[in-house]
Amino acid sequence: MMKEFLEKLNNKKDLTFEESKVAFQILMDGKASDSEIFNFLTLLSAKGEVSSEIAGGVYVLRNKSKRVSVDNCIDTCGTGGDGKNTLNISTASALLLASMGIKIAKHGNKAVSSKCGSGDVLEELKININLEPKDVENQINKNNFGFMFAPNYHNAMKYVGSTRKKIGKRTIFNMIGPLSSPALVQRQVVGVFDKKLLKIFGDGLKSLNIKFAWIVNSEDGLDEISPYAKTNVIQVKDNKISEIIINPKDLNINADKFENLIGADAKFNANKIVDIFKGEDNDFSKAVCLNAAAGLVVSENNIKFIDAYQNAQEHILSGKVYEHLKVIQNG
Repeated sequence: MMKEFLEKLNNKKDLTFEESKVAFQILMDGKASDSEIFNFLTLLSAKGEVSSEIAGGVYVLRNKSKRVSVDNCIDTCGTGGDGKNTLNISTASALLLASMGIKIAKHGNKAVSSKCGSGDVLEELKININLEPKDVENQINKNNFGFMFAPNYHNAMKYVGSTRKKIGKRTIFNMIGPLSSPALVQRQVVGVFDKKLLKIFGDGLKSLNIKFAWIVNSEDGLDEISPYAKTNVIQVKDNKISEIIINPKDLNINADKFENLIGADAKFNANKIVDIFKGEDNDFSKAVCLNAAAGLVVSENNIKFIDAYQNAQEHILSGKVYEHLKVIQNG
């Protein structure tokens, strides 16, 4: 069966939703060889993944996932794979939101295509990433933050892990992951590495009956809201899709240079997070506040983005986030 799918992809033909489901079932049951997994992922990437293929993967991954049950949570899990090796912006914004009283069910992994993934930096920050569903639920209810480490929740992913590392670039799993939250979140901020994915993800989240989501991609190539360039946003709310543009100039953000957002290993990135949580005002802090502001909008704590940004900035400069980080570290 896999042979037929590989042939089709090799001829640059899209898989249907049903074909994608079958292909991912083979992958997730451990019935594909390493070379088949490698070819499947690289051929999909070379062709360009479409919503039917992503939806098939999400369907299978969700079916096989462990479950976390907490109401009114949001996730800030992006696709990664933008190749920019930035600091962990969405992870820091999730921690900032938690300190502002927003319940965060953060879904993520260790580095696959970057130097430092959300799992790596949280471990460096002494936050336990190996929690079972009940423990995650307790942490969210107690401290507004729980991390679901993807390999622990999607056991079937073990069959593709080594091949993904071998490929070393983003694959369709970077797109399936953010849509496969074990907490089945109804509110989400999703960064995508390619502008073309905005519409695809919008359609995908709409079909998953999400309450409120922002899908973002900046014009300087980030899978985040950028402090340097305009960011294109697809909003999915109440089954309607609309387009928004965030311009940092409208918010009087004077960020200096892109290099200020470049990360390194987990220790370096964790130190940068601690610095801004203690109140240091810099480009990274602004980027984190912009992305937290999106979370405040999708959680409907703020209606206007500018108000959300100002609230996030005021809060981060107060040093209160560092205090809440210590609470999360203590469990």
